Amino acid sequence: MNYRNLKESEISQLEKNDCFSEDWSQIKVKPEFNLRRLHSVYFAGEVKLGAFSGKVEVEEGIKKPSGIYHSYIEDCSIGDDVYISNVRNLIGYYVDEDVAVENVGSLVVTSESTFGNGVELEVLNEGGGRELPICDKMTAQIAYLMVNYRHDQQLAENLGKLIHDYAETKRSHKGTIGAGARIIGTKTIRNVNIGSNAVIYGANFLEEGTVSSCKEDPVTIGEGVIAKGFIVNSGSTVDGGAILDHTFIGQSVQTGKQFSAEHSVLFANSEAFHSEAVSIFGGPYTVTHHKSTLLIAGAYSFYNAGSGSNKSNHLYKMGPVHQGRLERGSKTGSFSYMLWPTHVGPYSMVLGKHKGSFDTSQFPFSYIDAKSDRSELIPALNLFTVGTLRDIRKWPKRDKRRDPNKLDLIHFDLFSPFVVQKMVNAGKILKQLKDKASKEQRYVSYKGVHIPRLILRTAQKYYEIGIRVYLGHELAKQIDQSKAGTFDELKQELIPRDGNGKGKWVDVSGMFASQQDINRLCEEVKAGKVISVDALTGELEEIYNNYPASSWEWCSHLIGERLGIHFKDITKEQLVEILRDWKENAEKMNNMILKDAQQEFGSNSKIGFGVDGDETTRDKDFASVRGAFEENSFVQELNVESEEIGKRADGLIEKLESM
Repeated sequence: MNYRNLKESEISQLEKNDCFSEDWSQIKVKPEFNLRRLHSVYFAGEVKLGAFSGKVEVEEGIKKPSGIYHSYIEDCSIGDDVYISNVRNLIGYYVDEDVAVENVGSLVVTSESTFGNGVELEVLNEGGGRELPICDKMTAQIAYLMVNYRHDQQLAENLGKLIHDYAETKRSHKGTIGAGARIIGTKTIRNVNIGSNAVIYGANFLEEGTVSSCKEDPVTIGEGVIAKGFIVNSGSTVDGGAILDHTFIGQSVQTGKQFSAEHSVLFANSEAFHSEAVSIFGGPYTVTHHKSTLLIAGAYSFYNAGSGSNKSNHLYKMGPVHQGRLERGSKTGSFSYMLWPTHVGPYSMVLGKHKGSFDTSQFPFSYIDAKSDRSELIPALNLFTVGTLRDIRKWPKRDKRRDPNKLDLIHFDLFSPFVVQKMVNAGKILKQLKDKASKEQRYVSYKGVHIPRLILRTAQKYYEIGIRVYLGHELAKQIDQSKAGTFDELKQELIPRDGNGKGKWVDVSGMFASQQDINRLCEEVKAGKVISVDALTGELEEIYNNYPASSWEWCSHLIGERLGIHFKDITKEQLVEILRDWKENAEKMNNMILKDAQQEFGSNSKIGFGVDGDETTRDKDFASVRGAFEENSFVQELNVESEEIGKRADGLIEKLESM
């Protein structure tokens, strides 16, 4: 870039403008430099100044002439049309064009820094052993492997080295402030990189971090925020006096209202207000909105914390060494309490205060309630609640990420190999428990929970409904995509080819994957074949994109296993039967969900309506506010869905029978 020295006449004029420099020869300017845009500026060290001619929008609707006014500038490079005013210290920054910095105490780089990259968080276990070095390219999937796969020390070391190497590329004596950034009314920013179009307004203290903002999805750091050792990624908002200490904020995360976090991560689309997080692994869509809620030493995703939810991670014995897991889609009721270690299966609801540890990881869609001194498990009940289905449908709609580079890889399916394998396992466990139980028993016990004996058979049936819906839906997708003209051609298309979907599946913090695929990737990392964070992200994206094929492979093996055949030997009649099962069970499942939804319109739900009138007034008031069951959009949508599944199944059966 073309810079020149100041002329003597320009120096003289600047000094008349109350500007001062220890050494004017260290001040370089663009040829079109406008010295009338500098007033009361103290320069120190090497400073480069761009062209100041236009105006900069400092706040919405307020534009001010670019230039530098009443500020101290040391060792900085200032881009074109930047507005800097009343900045006590601006030291060690490359400031890109169209930036506004006003009423700021210190915005300084005090020493060589990696700007939050490489900072280690004690995630999941306060006692240590699962340290996660963060970086601005961190994804939920990389963090998952780094934190959870500590049984493989070589893998952990190599993953750590990839992140360390990336962090070193960020090491510098100078920070950056990206084009279009606004930094207003902030006390102290020290060793922080600030991305394009970021808005930092009224923050208290930011230190050792990166605000990874972009034009398409800016970051906002608001009033009263204190953050140390942090990364905040694109599209996120941190305001309302939030306190972040050694914390990673992923893309499009919303935090504020005095929320505090330390040694924690929150990935895409999470929301955290009021409450406290300590050493948590918050996967995508981790949500805590209420005061008195403590999330500690736990792993969560697609999670909703009820008000006053609490957990304990030690018993005053060996210290805070225990950890807990709530798998995707789980919720905790108001003032629920869990004693770690505990493991809750996906899409489960936890109610009450649980004073003992339990493991329900193989029982998805369960209710776990505290009754007297025991934890009572009702398996599969949550499969038919309206809340579960509403959650499944709202999450994709609430993906707020506008950054073209979406870091976290997220699958939203209700039924996946990961969840259905647990439903299959649960059915087997329930049968074993039922076969062993005597008729005199009221409860059977399993890994810390009590299950009412009389619901063992019913829960098996419930899981079976879900499994049949899954199998039929997956088969329908395959037949829909097929252009085969004969049954033999169709069968050839349905037979899986690559073998990647067999065996166990895992939920890698939002991404479903076969354990086989993850193991292969881990071996490549250990062998040094994956040489960078970008390369690792690319490998994970390949697994993510191959999900449709690999999940069908798993599904086809399950079909073969249930029929006692190899899938290549399946008959037309057997496929037809799967589709008929799908039609029948999908309608049954939707009807049960509708029945649950109907309770929302029952007499109990009308309590408090029509406050000064009789029942007629109550009903009218309720109808006016909540509407009628039949007119509810969700209810109508579900009725239409049942009808469409029926038509689709009939059409596919007809297509098969004509082959």
